[in-house]
Amino acid sequence: MVPEVPPATPVKPRDAATVLLVRDAAEGVEVFLQRRVAGMAFAGGMTVFPGGGVDRRDADTGVAWAGPPPSWWAERFACSPELARALVCAAVRETFEESGVLLAGPSETTVVADTAPYAAARRALVDREVSLAGFLASSGLVLRADLLRPWANWVTPAEEPRRYDTRFFAALLPEGQRADAVTTEASDAVWQRPADALADWRAGRRLLLPPTWVALAELAELGAAAEVLVVDRTVEKIIPKLVREGGAVRVVVP
Repeated sequence: MVPEVPPATPVKPRDAATVLLVRDAAEGVEVFLQRRVAGMAFAGGMTVFPGGGVDRRDADTGVAWAGPPPSWWAERFACSPELARALVCAAVRETFEESGVLLAGPSETTVVADTAPYAAARRALVDREVSLAGFLASSGLVLRADLLRPWANWVTPAEEPRRYDTRFFAALLPEGQRADAVTTEASDAVWQRPADALADWRAGRRLLLPPTWVALAELAELGAAAEVLVVDRTVEKIIPKLVREGGAVRVVVP
C-alpha cells in the first residue's frame, strides 16, 4: 500500500479515535481485539482496537455529557476543545458500533448494563441514519466521558496515501456488558492477554501496526484493568517514518 515514490505533499491526516477496551480475567488483564477484513483499504488484515474516523456530527454540542469537559481533553491531546469533544464522541460511537459496548448511562453516575435494547440504534449509527447526539437524546442517555482516559496519539507516516491522526483512549468494559464481533469491518474478534497477542504477532499469527504493538506492550505491564483509569500519561504526537531498504519497507518509530 506504500507508493514507490512518496507524495510531494503529504496527505492531510484525518482525525480518528480508537479505544483500548480492557477487562480483568482469571489469567490477568485482557484487551478486546478485532482483525480487520483483509480487503479494507486501510490496515486490511491487521489486528486493531475498535475505532474509526471522526464524523462531522461528533462535534454536536447538544450531547448530554458527564465527566471531564472538552477543555480537559483538549489539554491532553493538544487540540481545540471543539475537536476534543468530537474525538471523545467518536470514541464512544465507534466503540458502540464496532463492539456493542456503550459508554453511556441513564444518569451521570450510571452506565447501561445491557445494550441489547439499543441494537436498532446501533445499526442506525453504522448506517449514518442518526448521530450519536440524536441517539443519546432519544434514549435518555448521558455520555460518560469519565469512563475514558487519554492514552496516546499516533499519526500515519507521511509516506502513506491514507493518513489518520488517531487519538488512543483506554476504557474498562462496563459491568454487565459484553463485546461482540457484530461489525462488517472485522473478520473476527477476541479478548486476549496483551502478552499473548504480542506472542501471536511475533509468531506471524497476527499482523500489528506499530501503534498497536506499542499499546499492547504497555498494557502487558498492568496488574489490573482498573489501572488504565488512574495512570497519569503524558500524550505526545508520534509520527513514524517509513524507510526503504532494498525492496523492503521498515517502520522507524521516533
